[in-house]
Amino acid sequence: MLNRFLRLLTCTASAAALCACAVGPDYHRPSAPVASGYKEQGWNPAQPGDTIPRGEWWTIFEDPALTALEARVAVSNQNVAAAEAAYRQASATLREQRAAFFPTLDLSGGATRSGGGSGGAIVTTPGGGGTNIVSSGRGQSSTTYRLSAGATWEPDVWGRIRRSVEGAKGAAQASEADLAGATLSAQATLASSYFQLRQADLEIALLTQVSEGYQRSLKITQNRYEQGVAAKSDMLQAQSQLAGTQADLEGLKRTRATFEHAIAVLVGETPSSFSLAADPNWRAALPHIPAGVPSTLLQRRPDVAAAERRAASASAQIGVETAAWFPSLTLTGSYGFAANELSGLLGASSSVWSFGVSAAQLLFDGGATNARIKGARAGYDQAVAEYRQTVLAAFQDVEDQLASQRTLGAEYDLRRQAASDADQAATILLNQYKEGQVAYTDVVTAQATALSARRTLVQAAGARQTTAVALVQALGGGWAAPF
Repeated sequence: MLNRFLRLLTCTASAAALCACAVGPDYHRPSAPVASGYKEQGWNPAQPGDTIPRGEWWTIFEDPALTALEARVAVSNQNVAAAEAAYRQASATLREQRAAFFPTLDLSGGATRSGGGSGGAIVTTPGGGGTNIVSSGRGQSSTTYRLSAGATWEPDVWGRIRRSVEGAKGAAQASEADLAGATLSAQATLASSYFQLRQADLEIALLTQVSEGYQRSLKITQNRYEQGVAAKSDMLQAQSQLAGTQADLEGLKRTRATFEHAIAVLVGETPSSFSLAADPNWRAALPHIPAGVPSTLLQRRPDVAAAERRAASASAQIGVETAAWFPSLTLTGSYGFAANELSGLLGASSSVWSFGVSAAQLLFDGGATNARIKGARAGYDQAVAEYRQTVLAAFQDVEDQLASQRTLGAEYDLRRQAASDADQAATILLNQYKEGQVAYTDVVTAQATALSARRTLVQAAGARQTTAVALVQALGGGWAAPF
């Protein structure tokens, strides 16, 4: 009897599988505008291939301290940890949806003691015939033992489960891309904060050196004032210039502390327990970062991949909602034993079985199913539009960073020339002042111009580093969509 039940269940399942089909549209990646090349890339000389961004893209800057910090981001950054947990949750949802392909099995057993008063006895008719009350002169009782295994299965005739799995798979892949995006964002933010901290180190070193020079200038004016050679206004100007520079120096120290605190949080530490030693002589490599072919951006950018996967998930949802128009089929079966004596429970004469097929068809729901289908189609259209917008924004991001990379290179060369000329002019005017040939106002003006030019040069160098990081992030880092 058990073999007959299993054969029947197998045949029914095979028949359901043969006639199965998936309702709803099959997904195809939406079209998106892709240029043949980047406008701002232009012509570039040949560059070594090892500068192309890869998994540990920050190593192209050849900074051991940055490399050590970046290694801690994926482990300790809490935004990355949250994205990783969301990805695990989405993966668990996908496994839950896949479980619907298989039947559910259960095992049950029990014992029932029943009886009646002196006027009658309760007797259960074998085979499900119901309960009868039999008159008797005295009370009777009986015990029934049961042990059975059951199965329930809903064949995926119309593909509702398959579409649900497709949707969950797309959502899980989007979550995986979100994780990559969160990791890349944290890594890029860390690198940018690190470079700005090092820029503050260089500016602090510069202002410290300039302050020492201004102190010497103040000493000169004081001596000339005491000798009656210079006016008191010269000494006051020198004092004011020194005080203003020292105030700027304190502001830079505050800026550096802010970046240090930000780095601490990015690597998962409290600001009070983290410190990064100053490096007034810091220098970092400035790598050339080729942008590659624009079409690769669709796979390399995590946000683009995530948007495309969400469109795939939304497409599958149309099929899930459409399946509600078709009948559902459910197979149930059980096999077990029932006896009044425990010793005879597993005997052949005590076996009982059942097998059933049920179908349900929606006839009328006031338009709710049709509304859900339309809603799913609108959700898909929204996901497609967001995907295309994400692609456009990605290309804009790359073009912006390529333009910045190109113009900052030219700007840096000009700033360096301006700083050199301003330093020479300030030195000449100071010597002329010592000889009494020019007023101290001319010296102050020249020194202020020289300081501004040198600070601007340091800032331009820092901007080139942060722009390189932004370009790596715009190109998707070293990540590529695995789907």
